[in-house]
This record gives sequence, structure tokens and C-alpha cells, in this order.
Amino acid sequence: MAGVDDPLDRVIGAKSATLIAEQLDVRTVGDLLRHYPRRYADQGQLTPIASLTPGEDVTVVAEIRSCSSRPMQQKKGTIQQAVIFDGTRTLNLTFFNQHRLPRVLLPGRQALFAGRVTRYGKARTLQLTHPRYQLLDGDADKLAEFSRALIPVYPATKDLPSWTIQLCVRQVFDLLDDPEDPLPAELRSQHRLLELGAALRAVHRSDDRAAIATAQRRLKWDEAMAVQLTLARRRQEAASRPAPACPPRDGGLAAAFDAALPFTLTAGQREVGELLAVELAGEHPMNRLLQGEVGSGKTVVALRAMLQVVDAGRQAVLLAPTEVLAAQHARSLRAMLGEHGRAGELGSAEQATRIALLTGSLPARARKQALLDAASGAAGIVVGTHALIQDRVSFADLGMVVVDEQHRFGVEQRDALRARAVDDTSPHVLVMTATPIPRTVAMTVYGDLEVSALHELPSGRAPISTTVVPVGDKPGWLQRVWRRIAEEVAGGRQAYVVCPRIGGEDAASEDPPGEDTAGEDPAGEDEAGEDGGRAPLAVLDLISQLAEGPLAGLRLVALHGRLPGNDKDAVMRSFTAGEIDVLVATTVVEVGVDVPNATVMVIMDAQRFGVSQLHQLRGRVGRGAHPGLCLLVTDSPEGTAGRERLDAVAATTDGFELAQRDLELRREGDVLGAVQSGRRSGLKLLSLLRDADLIGQARQAAQQLVETDPDLTAHPGLARLAADLLDDQRAQFLEKV
Repeated sequence: MAGVDDPLDRVIGAKSATLIAEQLDVRTVGDLLRHYPRRYADQGQLTPIASLTPGEDVTVVAEIRSCSSRPMQQKKGTIQQAVIFDGTRTLNLTFFNQHRLPRVLLPGRQALFAGRVTRYGKARTLQLTHPRYQLLDGDADKLAEFSRALIPVYPATKDLPSWTIQLCVRQVFDLLDDPEDPLPAELRSQHRLLELGAALRAVHRSDDRAAIATAQRRLKWDEAMAVQLTLARRRQEAASRPAPACPPRDGGLAAAFDAALPFTLTAGQREVGELLAVELAGEHPMNRLLQGEVGSGKTVVALRAMLQVVDAGRQAVLLAPTEVLAAQHARSLRAMLGEHGRAGELGSAEQATRIALLTGSLPARARKQALLDAASGAAGIVVGTHALIQDRVSFADLGMVVVDEQHRFGVEQRDALRARAVDDTSPHVLVMTATPIPRTVAMTVYGDLEVSALHELPSGRAPISTTVVPVGDKPGWLQRVWRRIAEEVAGGRQAYVVCPRIGGEDAASEDPPGEDTAGEDPAGEDEAGEDGGRAPLAVLDLISQLAEGPLAGLRLVALHGRLPGNDKDAVMRSFTAGEIDVLVATTVVEVGVDVPNATVMVIMDAQRFGVSQLHQLRGRVGRGAHPGLCLLVTDSPEGTAGRERLDAVAATTDGFELAQRDLELRREGDVLGAVQSGRRSGLKLLSLLRDADLIGQARQAAQQLVETDPDLTAHPGLARLAADLLDDQRAQFLEKV
């Protein structure tokens, strides 16, 4: 008999076990049993021949009609051709130098065939070339296995077809002892869940779709509990750590800032601000996610919280993903604080603080001064990029960390800064994002953070209209795009043109990674073949074409991550001052850039960007009194995934609605992996879109269990479950978030 911890080669043989390990990274009996079927086909209908399309890898079950062999005409060797029939349509098979094949693929025999669909000849006829095959007759066990009412179809590879996995699973179940169930009996009873052994057998070998659904529900619970237990333990650990208490101070900087505000806070800003004030005053660290629409005023909320920390005699750090955004934040904070942000300068208020900017490309003298201001406490607020995480950066008394656009950071980076507090305390953490997150994603990925949202926009924000410009169908429309920019500039306004790549002679392929170039080449997000395989448009190529052509005479300047830090800052200052008409840039302008006079955003090769990134870029316009216009230029035809994303963005400016649509459009299995570690997600059955209620129930159950058994000492099966379903690296990421 076999157990779930046994090596696979002890059950199915060394050759098959080695192949499965190499192709699927499946090494134990339990690993194989957690490699679930991706769908179930009615017997004889794995992939109907009538539905085949060129380029896809398929598995068909069919009857052999004929098989013949003949010499090849152009070179030595023989070619074998067979015809199969699945009850609705025939399909040709082609093999090379398989002399014995006509004696094996005899008319009337049933077999499985797996291969890639191609076309051949002038008639462009579909065929499978040199497919792998598995005869079903003559072997009672195989015939019985593939004559089931429902045939499981597994995630497979070119060298490991689904039927091989199916046969290996059958061998395992022939020898398997029922595994110990990690879920407590009372939990299974409360939620009417199958025992683990019954669920595994049903999901792999049942002929009843209702029974399979019941089994899948149980196995989804395993995945949900693995994640939620990890997060619940993380929440409890965070709640038990001491934090630097930062109570509000009457007559302090925060009060002076509020009194000088030239506008009225929205109801949402006031509500979230009051909540943050209470949590900052506590003796345990605040861990809160603040999400809101582009331009909803998150920075003001964060600044008011940071001033409360400064009033308490401590420091706050604002971590931004790029130098452009860090410099923009530093300028914005100084402008908002006015005399209260210029401590030590002429004309500063009696009680004032200093804002230090620390980025990787600062000149040596400026960097030395910023480091000194942070270490001495002269700077109450320190703004920076990854440079803040370096070991040589120290703080006098760090009380709060604000992370802007958190999805652009790795969790190790956030964790390194979080560890900079003194006296074994943990600083309060506020994570901000202008990419709204669906509730189920927040519950699963950010389950250890309390979530607040800003839905309303401040008064005075102009509307933004978005239009898809399909230059593949209507190439003349591109000239109208450039005329529209010229019209806006003639009216005294400014425009952005965004490209996926930097370009240049030394950047024909990938641009070098760096703190400002990371994420500037999102070409991997588009659907293969949508643009005919051409290279994505690049800033350095397009700007010269525009300057010599449709935008000749306008003041055009390029902005991208390969520019030195001082040059990037100078460009943004000039653009903000109105000295540049058109900024041709990469996605360094995606977040935080605030130029109220900019009214047009043109995104070239827009199909190469994701929904949230398009929404972020669009938010750079319409920030002043004039209406904003976003033009999504694409040559993707209708019906492609890239075009579908663009249509979704054009249909609404509601970021929360787009977040839900984004989850529906992309492979949600990547959501956890992309946010936490960039690796493939460990969630195989759990759907963040469809299983919201189940995730909520698991979250509540996990919280109750951890409250009574923090280390899961009395529930070793649950501890093991989390360790098995969340590999070591993923668990470390979840622990650090």
C-alpha cells in the first residue's frame, strides 16, 4: 500500500516517475493527487475533430479508418498516412519512417491520438503530424479506463499526454491508503464537506459531474484554508507586536496643515483620516490598505497621517516605485505643506518639519545631506525609492511607512524598510494603490491588511473620455490623433504620448532593468500575434518621427527610465511649468504624475498594457479644469483579448468596476502569484471570482482556529496543509506582506 508522502517511483515505476517529475515538478503520491483534471470530457469526445484549430495541442479519441505507407518523393525514407474518424468528421495523420505502423494502426481499432494541429497542401487541410498514440483495444485495463462515462483531462505537456497522467493516477489509487484528513471533523460537518480520501477519488475517477463538483468544493476548502490560516497567523502576530504610539497633538503640525488647506476634504477622506488617527495612536502596528480611484486624494490622507506621526516626535517614510514619482511626491508634499515643510529655512513656520528626498541617482552631496537628515531626525518625512531600503540608510525614530503603488514593489523590499524601527517596535504601515482590488482578491492576497477605500473624487475634477483608435482597420485615424494633440496645444494645453518601449540602437530587444525601467516594457501582456509579430513602438523612435512629421514645430521631449535622475527630474519640472508641449514617455508617468494642464493621453500599442495600467495612465489627464481625452491606439482586430481589454477600459472610468472586469478577463490563477512573488499560483481549483462566499467562510474559520490555537499545535493536519499547498518561498512572501 502507499501513502501520500511516498515517492512516486515506489508506486508507478522509475521511468514514469522521472518523466512526471521533469515535466510537472510532481514527485510524491500526494503531489500527483493534487494535480487535478482541468476538465472532464464525455467518452469519445475529448476534443471533437470538428472543433480543431491550427496550432493547438489536442487529444482526440477516434476509430482508425485506414493506414498506408509509401516512399517519400524528395528524400530518402517513408511516410505513413492514416485517417481517423470520431463519429462526426475524419482527420489525417502523418508519420515518418514508422514502417511497422500499418500493422499496428489497423482499421476498426480505437485509439487516443495527441499532437499539434497543422495544415498542409494547397487545400490547407488539417492534420496531426507524428502524433503520440495509445491503443485502447487489446488491453482490458486501458479499455476500461478510457471507456468511462467521463474522461479526466489533465494539464499536460508535449512529452507527457493527459492519458499517461490518467493511467498513473489509476495505479496510485490501486495502492493508496486513505490519507489522514487535515480538516477537523467539526469543520467538515459544519460546512458539509467530504472526507479528503473520498474527495480525491471523486475528483479523479468519478463518472458523476455532481459528485465531482462536491469533491472540488472540498478541495477548494483545502486551498482557501491554507492561505487564510497563514494570513490569520500573520494578523495575530502583527497584533501582538509593539508599535510606536503616535497620538494626535493639539496645536501641532497636523492641525496647522488642516487649517491652511485651500479645499474641503471629501467625506471619504475625513472618514479614513479619523480611522488612521485612532490606529496610529495605538500600541500595536497599523496595517492598512488604502485603495481609491486615480485622483481620489490618497496622498492628502497619507500626508495628514504622516504629520500626526511627526507631531509625536517620530519620522514617516514614503516609498515610491520610481525616481520620477518619488521626486513628484517630494515636490507635492513641500507645496502642500508650504512654510510648514521648510524647517531651518528662511520664512519657515515656527513649528515645521523637513522633507528629504533620497533616490539612487542623487548627486553625492545631496545624497549625503539626505542621509544625514534621515539619521538625525531633522527630516520628519523621508521620500524615496528602493534606495531607502539599503543597509546604510538609517532613521532616528521611524514611526510609519507609507508604500505608494505597492504592486510595483517586492515584499522583501517592504519588509526590509518595515524592520527599520527602533526598540523592537514595528512601524505603522499604510499601503496605497490607485488600482482598486476586488473583494475576493483583497481577502485572499491582502488578508492580513485592513482595507479602506476612497470612492468619491474631489470637486473640480474634469471628466475624461476614452476612445479606442483601431488603426489596423482605419489607418487614417492615426493622423487625426496627431491633429487632436496639435489642437489641444494650440489651445494652450499639453499632451502625453506613451509607448511600450524605450528603443534606441542599443535596445533592439529588452531594455535594461532598473528602479525606473522595471515595468516599462509590458509587451508580454499582449496576445501573441495580435500585431503581426512586429516590435512594439518605442519612445526614441516615435519622437523623431513626430518631430519631423505631424507634430513638427511643437516642443517634444522624451522621458524614460534610462535617463539620469537629474535629467528625469528636469524634464518633469519643465513639463509641469508648461515649457514642454508633448511628453513622449514610457510608463514612468503611470502613477503619481500630476500636471493639471495636460489634457490628452495617447497610448500607442495600447493592447500591450493591462487594464489597471491603462486606467492608471488615463488618470494623468483631466486633473484640472479642462476635460481629459484618452486615445487607445491599437492595430489589434476585434475579438482578440487585447482589444477586449481596451473596450473594457473605454466603457467605464470606474476603477472598481474595471478591477472586477480585469479579474474576469485575465487568468485569475496568476493573481496570487503575481502579487506575492511573480511565480505561478499555488491555487489550482479555488477561483477568486467564483468562490467569494467560500473564501469568506474559510477566512472566518481560520481566524477562529488561530485565536484558540495560534501555533496550530492541536491541529497538526492544518499546519501540514498550509505547508503542503503553499511552498516555502510562497509562505515566506505571505508572511512578509
